[in-house]
Amino acid sequence: MSNESSVDLPAEFWLFGYGSLIWKPPPHFDRRIPGYVIGYVRRFWQASEDHRGTPEAPGRVVTLIERSFWETLEDPHPSGSDKVWGTAYRIEASKVDEVKQYLDIREINGYTIHYTPFHPDDGSPDIRTLVYIGTPDNAQFLGPQEPQVLAEHIYKSEGPSGLNKDYLLSLEVALNNLSSESGDGHITDLATRIRKIEQDAKADISQSSRKAIEHEIRNVDRADEQEETEK
Repeated sequence: MSNESSVDLPAEFWLFGYGSLIWKPPPHFDRRIPGYVIGYVRRFWQASEDHRGTPEAPGRVVTLIERSFWETLEDPHPSGSDKVWGTAYRIEASKVDEVKQYLDIREINGYTIHYTPFHPDDGSPDIRTLVYIGTPDNAQFLGPQEPQVLAEHIYKSEGPSGLNKDYLLSLEVALNNLSSESGDGHITDLATRIRKIEQDAKADISQSSRKAIEHEIRNVDRADEQEETEK
């Protein structure tokens, strides 16, 4: 991996998406290839103040952590695969500058530019891709979090780009659609927890509604009894 603050774009500009870029692609791409990168772990460890949360109540989005660094941390979620799946996009040559400006705005909240080899799912030669990563030294990087606490935080968060849970659930679907082996255990576990939270919340609402109806019926019955007594 390389980090370049002043980027000299190659003749073919390829972008690797491992989060929302999988299902919400950049403009002006002319090729889209599923595949993976090696040497990283994907985690919901980046705070989002501009898309899936606010400065007062940041949401959570994914970033990539170098596996060698991740292995020094105590993460409740294991990582059973060396591959981080996603999508590579080739941007039309005449639109590279425009897309770069778009991405710099979209990925500005703590992310920096890096390059990494991308391995296409079809076995074709590796591609050098640009990727935006929220590295551990950026202010929005949060590090390991207890999965249930993280899921509950995602469930309640919302920002200008929408509900935080929609980002998570969309990512789960997008990953599962890339390949038979492209699922991510971290993402799947959090999505399963979110669905359980939603199920419990609906059950609570249903129970509250039943109690409210029963209470109203009792009030009506009492009123009817009072009316009969007065007669």
